[in-house]
Amino acid sequence: MSSLTDAELHRLAETLGERFRHQRLTLVTAESCTGGWIAKTVTDIAGSSDWFDSGMVAYSYEAKQAMLGVRPETLEHHGAVSRETVIEMVSGALVHSGASAAVAVTGIAGPGGGSPDKPVGTVWIGWKRRGGYAKAQMFRFDGDRESVRRQTVLAALQGLKALTEPA
Repeated sequence: MSSLTDAELHRLAETLGERFRHQRLTLVTAESCTGGWIAKTVTDIAGSSDWFDSGMVAYSYEAKQAMLGVRPETLEHHGAVSRETVIEMVSGALVHSGASAAVAVTGIAGPGGGSPDKPVGTVWIGWKRRGGYAKAQMFRFDGDRESVRRQTVLAALQGLKALTEPA
């Protein structure tokens, strides 16, 4: 099953690369719970240097603040796994890069770290094009740490594909 998912991720990244290249877009990733897996998936595609700008892994509160401009008040009041935080992450990724589109992810991959309000598998993903509005969506993924992270990468790529749909 995981090899099928790997193939699906690869095909999706190839489609995304074609769209980004055709639309002359460039991508930046801001990742927490996926630890750079989105950036790895897109850079596995030959020619990704034409459309992949950069990837940032910001795991700690301090890194989210320093690398992406997430405000301390946002983290204090809403936590790292929140709509507010992922919107600041995706917006900050665009501010701190030359890219024209961004994706950001923050979540609880497990096995620990969950709470009744935010159980393991809770993930927020944000997408944004430069000059546009951020879109954020919360997901509740099932499975172990690997599965939650893999599903997060898939959802992030699917959202980028939607972001590049012809109008």
